[in-house]
Amino acid sequence: MAGLAAAHELASSGAQVVVLEGSDRIGGKLRLGEVGGLTLDLGAESVLARRPEGLDLIRAVGLDDRVVHPETITASIWTHGALRAMPPTVMGIPADAAALAASGIAEMSAPRILPVPDEDVSVAEFVTERLGRDVLDRLVEPLLGGVYAGHTDQLSLRATTPQIAALGEDLLTAATATRAAATASGPVFAGLVGGVAQLPEAVAATDGIEVRLDATVRAITRTSDGWRLTVGPTTDVEVVDVDAVVVATPAPAAARLLAEEAPEAAFALAAVDYASMAIITYVFDDAVVPEGSGLLVPPVDGTFIKAATVSSNKWGWVGDSGRTVVRTSVGRAGETTLLQHDDAALTARALADLRSALGVLPEPADSVVQRWGGGLPQYDVGHLERVEIVERSVAGVRDLEVCGAAYRGVGIPAVIASGRAAARRLLDAGTLGA
Repeated sequence: MAGLAAAHELASSGAQVVVLEGSDRIGGKLRLGEVGGLTLDLGAESVLARRPEGLDLIRAVGLDDRVVHPETITASIWTHGALRAMPPTVMGIPADAAALAASGIAEMSAPRILPVPDEDVSVAEFVTERLGRDVLDRLVEPLLGGVYAGHTDQLSLRATTPQIAALGEDLLTAATATRAAATASGPVFAGLVGGVAQLPEAVAATDGIEVRLDATVRAITRTSDGWRLTVGPTTDVEVVDVDAVVVATPAPAAARLLAEEAPEAAFALAAVDYASMAIITYVFDDAVVPEGSGLLVPPVDGTFIKAATVSSNKWGWVGDSGRTVVRTSVGRAGETTLLQHDDAALTARALADLRSALGVLPEPADSVVQRWGGGLPQYDVGHLERVEIVERSVAGVRDLEVCGAAYRGVGIPAVIASGRAAARRLLDAGTLGA
């Protein structure tokens, strides 16, 4: 989506854009698929509505009449053998101590008021010192596991949870005030009737954008008046000459492409690790499931799944099908053996967890496993410093930009913002308007 967002920004300003996609489809982690006769999102299914970039692009490509908001966002934590209503939090930091105690989810240590460190630290270090390990393990960790598929002992506080750092010295008092203000600021999430993965195709249909699939870029080389791209298999190499380049690939591929022209950026990007995960979608007939949007699972409890979404409760257009649709996610950073199981094994193990959490479920009418190998960049401690090195290095090379989930956010609005900003820098440099 970052590359498509950059292409849209450039084409809307009059540039002719070629999108070179290495795979056989566009959209990255947005993908539609059929499960039990229903067309559903198999990747990201919602857009953060409190950032404008996602909804802005949706409107720009004419999909605004399909925008919907969740019917419910009431989530549970499955821990200590039961589904427990999640108390109000700011990224897992309790905003109501009494509600936390009543939930039975976690025991909070006596809060400590401590200054926010100037240097970057892990989320685990920051939260544990102030509220104790149980709050970290059973509230913060499951939330971040869903977003980054990472571990709080490694994840950067400033890169992944700036909202927590912004609470300051007194986490509980600030979380209570922040949560109250957020509740009054409108819907948190948005989706599209028919799935958010309609967005890539709509963007690609913009005048001035040409998309070429199965077009892997193997090298980018500076020329006297622009760039030369080496595209395609080694047995059938094609050369493409262009005025400017936006590299919108995952960090490992970007590191290889930038090695000659921006070596400092390449070295920093090579240090960004990725986590693999999978989403298993089930369609049931005549299933009775609890109310609410779904559940999060603390990894400390040792379950197979890390989260589940009851899509037919969450989205009206899915529920209108009359079927029960549940998505589960599995896999975190470092769990390399978990995803080596075949689809049948993943489906059975996740279903066993669902039955333990939700109660009696019939055999699914259908299920689909969507694997996202190397799908989520890990923002480990020091990530923002690495990003600054990349940005400085690339800024020194005319008519070259980078964008994507490896930099300053993994959500749909964040990567759209990354792509748009890269395009604006190219346009502001003036080459494309010459």
